[in-house]
Amino acid sequence: MTFTKLKPLVKEIVNAENSSRDQKLLQICSLLESNIAHYNWVGFYFANHETQTLHLGPYVGAPTDHTVIPFGKGICGQVAVSNNNFVVPDVAAQDNYIACSFTVKSEIVVPLFVNGQNIGQIDIDSNTLDPFTIEDERFLEFVNEQIATLF
Repeated sequence: MTFTKLKPLVKEIVNAENSSRDQKLLQICSLLESNIAHYNWVGFYFANHETQTLHLGPYVGAPTDHTVIPFGKGICGQVAVSNNNFVVPDVAAQDNYIACSFTVKSEIVVPLFVNGQNIGQIDIDSNTLDPFTIEDERFLEFVNEQIATLF
């Protein structure tokens, strides 16, 4: 399914009245993972600025041991510090990468801003080498803009 066709479905999930925020986040993870072939793990991490750590939120994909990530560590931790999107075409080429699974070949992380503050991020792993484009970035920025309305 194209990003254009997914956008109204994301909005529909966000605007649903009888779901909790975590249920909506999980539904979005599921929507993305099941409709975009190169999205093999989709999840959210949320920042605790006092402890300078990220905490795993709803996700879809293989279980992960990485439920708490210090700011600065791994791709997610770097995004918590930089406040910028991070696209990794080949995780094997990254020095500061936290391996979640030997099947993961690439990763994209897009920060989630609420009132100008980076409160977390959407993290996507792919078992395909270098699949992410600028269209993925723009789409995930759209997704996070919608999710920001839940906070």
